[in-house]
Amino acid sequence: MPTPVPTLTSEQRAEALAKAVRSRKDRSEMLAALKAGRLSLLDVLERDDDIARQTRALRLLESLPGIGKVRARRHLTDLGIPETRRVQGLGKRQRERLIELFPPQN
Repeated sequence: MPTPVPTLTSEQRAEALAKAVRSRKDRSEMLAALKAGRLSLLDVLERDDDIARQTRALRLLESLPGIGKVRARRHLTDLGIPETRRVQGLGKRQRERLIELFPPQN
């Protein structure tokens, strides 16, 4: 039997909606900084916040300069990383291989 959906007050709903909007905005800003070169892949992988941890690896690679949807998917496939994997779910070796593939630009 499925679990019943919790009932939220209108204040709780508004709070949850505001939190979701903030998360999307923060993630968008992080990915834009990555695209613009203000952040490196290493910077994002080393971040210890929910925004970075919950970002999908595919979306992260797509945000790298010069990498589009096709190349991002190809790199994930070559590294054996599922497209749906989030940054928090990447193993140590997967992170290392991504950093080797996309070293920080100084």
